[in-house]
Amino acid sequence: MCGIVGAVAERNVVEILLEGLKRLEYRGYDSAGVALLQSDGSLTRVRRTGKVQELVDAIGEDEALGSTGIAHTRWATHGGVTEANAHPHVSDERIAVVHNGIIENYQTLRENLSAKGYRFTSDTDTETIAHTVNEAMKTAGSLLEAVQQAVTQFHGAYGTVIMDKQDPSRVVVARSGSPLVIGLGLGENFIASDQMALLPVTRRFIFLEEGDVAEITRRSVTIFDKQGNEVEREVIESNIEHDAGDKGGYRHYMLKEIHEQPTVVRNALQHRLDEKGLVADVFGSGADALFEKVKHVQIIACGTSYHAGMTARYWLEQYANVSCNVEIASEFRYRKSVVHENSLLVTISQSGETADTLAALRLAKELGYMASLTICNVPGSSLVRESDLSFMTRAGAEIGVASTKAFTTQLTAFLMLTLALGKYNSMSASDENAIVQALHSLPAKLEETLTITQGIEDLAEEFADKHHSLFLGRGDQYPIAMEGALKLKEISYIHAEAYASGELKHGPLALIDEEMPVIVVAPNNELLEKLKSNVEEVRARGGIMYVFADKDTAFASDDTMRVINVPHCDAPIAPIIYTIPLQLLSYYVALIKGTDVDQPRNLAKSVTVE
Repeated sequence: MCGIVGAVAERNVVEILLEGLKRLEYRGYDSAGVALLQSDGSLTRVRRTGKVQELVDAIGEDEALGSTGIAHTRWATHGGVTEANAHPHVSDERIAVVHNGIIENYQTLRENLSAKGYRFTSDTDTETIAHTVNEAMKTAGSLLEAVQQAVTQFHGAYGTVIMDKQDPSRVVVARSGSPLVIGLGLGENFIASDQMALLPVTRRFIFLEEGDVAEITRRSVTIFDKQGNEVEREVIESNIEHDAGDKGGYRHYMLKEIHEQPTVVRNALQHRLDEKGLVADVFGSGADALFEKVKHVQIIACGTSYHAGMTARYWLEQYANVSCNVEIASEFRYRKSVVHENSLLVTISQSGETADTLAALRLAKELGYMASLTICNVPGSSLVRESDLSFMTRAGAEIGVASTKAFTTQLTAFLMLTLALGKYNSMSASDENAIVQALHSLPAKLEETLTITQGIEDLAEEFADKHHSLFLGRGDQYPIAMEGALKLKEISYIHAEAYASGELKHGPLALIDEEMPVIVVAPNNELLEKLKSNVEEVRARGGIMYVFADKDTAFASDDTMRVINVPHCDAPIAPIIYTIPLQLLSYYVALIKGTDVDQPRNLAKSVTVE
């Protein structure tokens, strides 16, 4: 993985491919490359490690031309970050391939192909695709037939685009576990791993389904399902707006997206919540009738989305009186689990393409869950298409790899789900009213919370020489502490751990000294006195505390404790509010550390492989 762009046209497609790669840079990558075919049968390939601009500069020097081409940004899985391992990969200077995913049986394929005389020039699993298709061309009547034969040999995940130097009029694509979308033009057609890459050239898209193979020419798109039958897929008109070059005056996308949170939360609530509560069927047609039967919720997610699910468990059980389990998708899919009666499966993903979450959804369907709901930010994504119900978070394009606004809109969605399920599970009128009023106040409270930025920026300077940190929270603030620790490690590369505050005596206190900053989230709630005791335990052992506290909690700064006052908020939305200062802290610490805030090392925005 990470980003794919392809085109078949009459015009030179180099600029289209490069612009597409630029629009996918936010996903994270370590090298980039392009391969071009011309009508005279020549194949040009240019690859570079580093940023897409390195590739742009190299292509400018070569004056590369081509009306059919494929391009890729790579996030290393098999083999190091070298030009030889960058995509596209070729076989006999004829077959060119780009690929997202992992071919799990690549070693066996490699050995078999080497025995047939194929020479490997990279350490990647992707090169086996090129050679396997080339071998199939010996008996197949076309590139399409060769790809259809080849994919039967691949075990694992792939979204791949293949072209043949001897037939520059077409490309063939195949999808299994890794997303691909076809963009439809006039006398030209396109392919990408994300529709964002193609917005400058088309708004009409076809999302390939699992197992699809498609042949794309300038004037036609022919799709075959996993059984080899020709099929029609729905054409979707996209209304997504995204300018990959617009930071809106902010230094980084992440800071812009932190400050967009009041607006996107308003968008998430709009036309879904009135003064009385939720409007009917905000989770989809027939959702209310289904929710009436729900007695248990199983949440599946990864990373930041997992922390949103952990927070939701507190809300669902406290307010909606519905039992709830939360599990990391990569664990759920590889263990035997028991399905509760009348259980709703809820998946969460910013992209809707997270490989482990998508695989968990497919497994859950086999296990017999009553229904599935996805909370997602991308219409038309695989999770949305394959779930019974979907709820769009309306966060807009999130470019920074470290998720911010996607997380707060996920939490907002879960509070609405709590209302929807609580309606049928004896939620008290007072709790319902409290959540409704808190949600109405949420955008304004987020705006108010963002006014404490300067204090956090000043505090971040104390982290300049730190290499470790500890985050503490109690109750529904525990997963928020986990999210704060994740943000800090993601973009500043400071080792960070999070604990439920009550766990301090069970090991973490051994870590406390004057070099270990301890970050605490302290809203004014029923657990405050317990939390204060935990703070004193740290101070008694020489720890330096950084406390984000409600102004009414009576925390005061001194030589061992720095206190940032957070605006008072109602209990149901406190986890969302206290997320903001932790996001800002990680951002300003990363600035001081001099890291790449928007594209941190080793990370990708959309994790489409295991």
